[in-house]
Amino acid sequence: MGSIICARRAAKTVQGSHVFEISGYSLQRERLAVSSRSAVFTVGGYDWQIHFFPGGVIDCCKDYVAAYVFLESKNKDISVRASFQLSLVDVTGSAPPRTLTTGATELNTTDKTCVGLHKFMKRSELEGSPYLRDDRLTIECVAEIALVNDVKSIAKVPPSDIAEHLGKLLREKDGTDVVLEVEGEAFPAHKIVLAMRSPVFKAELYGEMRAKDMSCITIGDMQPAVFELPAMDDLGQDDYKETIRHLLVAADRYAMERLKIICESILCENTDVKTAVITWALAGQHQCGRLNDACVRFIGSLSTTELDDVIASQGYAELKATCPLAVVELWEMTRRIGRSKSSFQVGGSIA
Repeated sequence: MGSIICARRAAKTVQGSHVFEISGYSLQRERLAVSSRSAVFTVGGYDWQIHFFPGGVIDCCKDYVAAYVFLESKNKDISVRASFQLSLVDVTGSAPPRTLTTGATELNTTDKTCVGLHKFMKRSELEGSPYLRDDRLTIECVAEIALVNDVKSIAKVPPSDIAEHLGKLLREKDGTDVVLEVEGEAFPAHKIVLAMRSPVFKAELYGEMRAKDMSCITIGDMQPAVFELPAMDDLGQDDYKETIRHLLVAADRYAMERLKIICESILCENTDVKTAVITWALAGQHQCGRLNDACVRFIGSLSTTELDDVIASQGYAELKATCPLAVVELWEMTRRIGRSKSSFQVGGSIA
């Protein structure tokens, strides 16, 4: 349960500064909500970090660069009042700094962890200014931290229940405005929730190329049971892994990055001789580098007898039939990590 400090007496304020030099500005100027980050610095006993967004932080302000300061201290129940002065500095001294101030803000580790300026400077203006030289920027941050004591009253508030409300909305189908059809089975849904969770659905439902009638969308190449997210505890081990593989494909297709990372992590921890090859092939198809490496390390660590089981698996047979060059690539990768046997039989030849 969180807490809000309702009344307290400020003892004093302290100031500190940090200079953040950013190189390679142009590398991220087209990437929305992707930041360059300073080293962590300490002011007033708290750790802070500057995040600079060359491509903007939100879509409605994508023509502006943005700058935020994050509270990085991780101690439980931290609450601190802070203000920040952020300045773009011309390192040659030919132009005065461009300075904006965030204003005093209450920051804590459970609710509001950052404060900043989503319209720090218009990108076109910045790129024609003396602050950007040789693809480099310098930002000076002056922090003023209020150190407080004598907490007089604390109001306890319950945790956010938005997840519970969204779950109830989905279960009860209230206000649905689109139907997703998967192999003839209908799934009522809310357009705004789909758009919120998936940029692919957002473009399909609200983008410039959307169709006039978006009351029904057909989802191809997906099983209804996977689309509905079955109760995983009811599945056997093999069905569980198969469902996770299908979920990873769906997550990649609809750009649901968090779900994709979760599926990738589960598969990394559940690789076995029957599924290692098919999972490795899946990792390559959907750009899952960590899963690719996990499969290669797993296969490279196996004994000769276990490698025979890999070669006898259905996934290996399918990969060999459809893409024999991939089989060669797999064995070469396992050999390079230096943990497999010096040579072994692959489809009638030595790899």
